[in-house]
Amino acid sequence: MTKKITTKVIPRSSRNEIVGELADGTLKVKLTAAPIDGAANEALITFLSKEWSIPRSSMSIIKGQRSKRKVIEIK
Repeated sequence: MTKKITTKVIPRSSRNEIVGELADGTLKVKLTAAPIDGAANEALITFLSKEWSIPRSSMSIIKGQRSKRKVIEIK
């Protein structure tokens, strides 16, 4: 079963945390990483995999690699 989650990432924050859910169901996530050379993307996958106890290999960004809005697929 595959699940897709839309996220809005706020990079360069003071800490990594899930802030909440926006009105359209998008998950708002703060990350300490800067959006340089994919660092924020890696930090997002690492953070969410630890937060939800899901292996990193089961998660991937399928849309929005260069955007604040990303779609994550969980297998």
